[in-house]
Amino acid sequence: MIPHALGLGALAGALTQAGPLAYLSLLLLPLWPRPERGFFAAAFALLCLRLLLPADPWAGQVGQRVELEGTLREGFLSTPQGRVYVRHFPALKDGRYRLGGVLQRPQGRRNPGGFDQAAWLRGLGVTAVLKVERVIRGQPPPPGLREVVRGRLEAGLSPAIAALAVAMTLGERRDLGETYEQFQRSGLAHALALSGLNVAILTGFLVLLLSFLGPYRYLAALAVLLAYLALVGPSASLVRAEIMAALVLVALFLGKGKVDVLAALAWALAVHLLAQPFALFSLSFQLSYLAVLGMALVLPRLPRPAGVRGWVLAGFAVTFAAQLLLLPLLLHNFHALPLLSPVANLLVLPFLNLLVPLGFLKMFAGEWLAWPVEGLGRLALGLVALFAQGPQLRWGEIAPAGFALYYAGVLPLLAVLYRQLSWRRGALLSGSAALASGLGLLVPPAEYWQLDVGQGDAALLRLPGGVEILVDGGRDWAGARVVGALRALGVDDLELVVATHPDADHVGGLPEVLGSVGVGALVTGPPEPGDEQDRRLREAARARGVRTLEAGAGSVLRVGEARLRFLGPRASGADDNARSLVFVLEWRGRRVLFTGDAPVSEEARWEAGAVDVLKVGHHGSAGSTGEELLERSRPRLAVIGVGANVYGHPTPAVLERLRRHGVAVRRTDLEGAVRVALR
Repeated sequence: MIPHALGLGALAGALTQAGPLAYLSLLLLPLWPRPERGFFAAAFALLCLRLLLPADPWAGQVGQRVELEGTLREGFLSTPQGRVYVRHFPALKDGRYRLGGVLQRPQGRRNPGGFDQAAWLRGLGVTAVLKVERVIRGQPPPPGLREVVRGRLEAGLSPAIAALAVAMTLGERRDLGETYEQFQRSGLAHALALSGLNVAILTGFLVLLLSFLGPYRYLAALAVLLAYLALVGPSASLVRAEIMAALVLVALFLGKGKVDVLAALAWALAVHLLAQPFALFSLSFQLSYLAVLGMALVLPRLPRPAGVRGWVLAGFAVTFAAQLLLLPLLLHNFHALPLLSPVANLLVLPFLNLLVPLGFLKMFAGEWLAWPVEGLGRLALGLVALFAQGPQLRWGEIAPAGFALYYAGVLPLLAVLYRQLSWRRGALLSGSAALASGLGLLVPPAEYWQLDVGQGDAALLRLPGGVEILVDGGRDWAGARVVGALRALGVDDLELVVATHPDADHVGGLPEVLGSVGVGALVTGPPEPGDEQDRRLREAARARGVRTLEAGAGSVLRVGEARLRFLGPRASGADDNARSLVFVLEWRGRRVLFTGDAPVSEEARWEAGAVDVLKVGHHGSAGSTGEELLERSRPRLAVIGVGANVYGHPTPAVLERLRRHGVAVRRTDLEGAVRVALR
């Protein structure tokens, strides 16, 4: 029990980074037996002391222009002062650099489902980003062991198989491209992470190879493992696996026999967090420890039938146990769960497992082992591509209460497995948690999201009855961002997609949306002959079998309880912005006015009436959102979709008008995605 007390004490101490509530864990001290109580408190105190050490080498320099010199590797610049993440387009190659730029804090998530750079870098212990303005000096790195090893791994292999071999042996996934997405869609992405699989195979191979050394083979194997860690870098999953392997090897050297998995995991947790407290916030750290914990808790309690049936059931059991504690994390972060994942793991993992020792041998053999690696790699990639086409369980982001209810449902089942509860009571408790998690369905969302797509527009309306309407989709590069937000919010189908007018900053991303989610109908204005964006959008709708509806002033569309009343455009032949689709969405007494890029000259013709929310026209241009519109519509809230731009949007004139009329303002350039409740 001592290792468990150390691990949990270290975890409680590391959690103090997230807030003072973690100190409440000290209330559990009286529950521990007296010897373990001291170890829990000691580990907690050590972590707290460790966190008092300086953690931000860039404090006081954020926002300033600096010149930094160091070694750049995979986007991170290591300097004598500390590490920073380098932001430069195009990405700089690895090497030795002197860079000038502005130090910035990492950005948080800007949209639902968007990349949270701040959380990612926090889990790596990096607190600043260098926005490079000039490369003062740069040179490629001198050939080192890593480059030599990579060269021998790639020798004689096709590009796709070379990228796979390098990923599975050295942990470099940047050259995988679409292959990595296929691994994710097939539920095999974990096989590309350097972790227990790589370490176990390498350890077993070394122990057999060095058997002539007697008991010292365990120490020799440990030395090679540490060298491997230095070669590939300290990813969270690999550090965890190396610590656990070190405990096993030392125990074998001392003649202590096997080490309990839970005890080894607790030791690894304590050592890992003491060395890197910030790793607690790394998704890789969380997934790695929870997967091993799930297997350690579940697998020893399951029966093991013999023969082929036992092998098949064991394969499914490993996948189930590994994912039992991971499921909400996987759905929350990736918004999909491959339903064929257990089958894919059963059939594909053996081939991928063979690639690991072959990769290690190829480091020494070079081209001599190219043909078996190539053949095995092609077979594995073919199977991965096949399973990537399988069905996916789509899920949106999960609230903290959702996590709590999930684990509240899992814990009684584990108690039943360990005979601490009867099946009847366990099922009752788990069922109660499942029923409680469904209470949120009784109050479906009624909300308006203005998504952050930079200098452009994209808005999502979500209403009870499954009514979901997307208005615009930003530029072409923002299409993936919009699709990601839809996935994170649990939106699989859209009743309507409204294209306010065929400007690139409004409709450029819509073809990707039409190709990624189900769409009932596309609503546009009258066709614009010769307009490339309009042609591209209509062709994308036609290719996907999405019907196109044309609307203008006087048109009315009803979707569920919602009504879209179109106020413009009134006539064709007007200038580009005046052809914007303008409409009022009405739902249960709530009214939201969307104005596209329409100018003030058009606003006088609208009979919008009073509205609750005004989508400010043309990103806050001085030529839109005039005095007369504000006097007649009397909005309480104005939302501006805007990003970095050279036009001065939103202009001081518009902001001043809104201020004089007492309208609250929310902006995507300042807040990221803006959510407005419509209840």
